[in-house]
Amino acid sequence: MDSAIFEETPYETMTRGIRISVSPQFIEDESSPDDGYFFWAYTVEIVNEGEETVQLKSRAWRITDGRGVTEEVNGPGVVGQTPVIAPGKSFRYTSGCPLDTPSGIMVGTYQMTDEDGKFFEAAIPAFSLDCPFETRSLN
Repeated sequence: MDSAIFEETPYETMTRGIRISVSPQFIEDESSPDDGYFFWAYTVEIVNEGEETVQLKSRAWRITDGRGVTEEVNGPGVVGQTPVIAPGKSFRYTSGCPLDTPSGIMVGTYQMTDEDGKFFEAAIPAFSLDCPFETRSLN
């Protein structure tokens, strides 16, 4: 294949009027399968389809590799930002995830506040990380 990026279809969830879609892409140029290193970028779009302004405060990810080993990643904001998203507006960012297996899965939540400062969790859809060069099998 000539392309170094392999995109998959977006995954989506909706929580309290907040639509979150994720599009993972295997990045061949940053991966080294012979060394057991596989890298994906994933682009997240957060669209506020609700009626009040919200702010993303923190994130919690659960990343599971192809052997079932799970890592939890928590922290403030995303890519160094805690975006405020008004009704009808969106925020988009791209980040990355390395694994030492050719497949895995990610799922998580964003901790957000509404206009009254009350916290709520917005679900991030589970999405698969699959190396396009590996044979997929159903278990």
